[in-house]
Amino acid sequence: MAHRFVITAFLTGSRILGRSFMAAYKQAQASSQYQRAQGKAGGVGASGRASLSSGMTLDEACRILNVKPPANGQANIEEVLERYKRLFDANDPQKGGSFYLQSKIVRAKERFESELGPIREKMETEAETTEGWKPKVYKDR
Repeated sequence: MAHRFVITAFLTGSRILGRSFMAAYKQAQASSQYQRAQGKAGGVGASGRASLSSGMTLDEACRILNVKPPANGQANIEEVLERYKRLFDANDPQKGGSFYLQSKIVRAKERFESELGPIREKMETEAETTEGWKPKVYKDR
């Protein structure tokens, strides 16, 4: 009689566990399909797609730092850095600020830099080719 109860409890538990795993798998699959659809529909360009590391779009980073989105790959880097420094210092937890907001500000700056990094490198190489390469020379004493 006891073995019948143990077997019934085991079978019922395994059914419940199997159903919950199936539901979790279906939910994960639907979530990945939704994200793929959002990637295709929403952000065709690089600025619309979310960064893989932070999950933040360039538009969201611009709203956090309160700067204009870069137009034609050109952005005011000095303005971005000035806003970053001011907001970072204003949200210092030791001064009564929020660590969460401070981390969002850091992620926004990182997203901005990841977007503009290749553009800045391209501009530097173009400037180097037009002006010529000027190596730094160090003299030993």
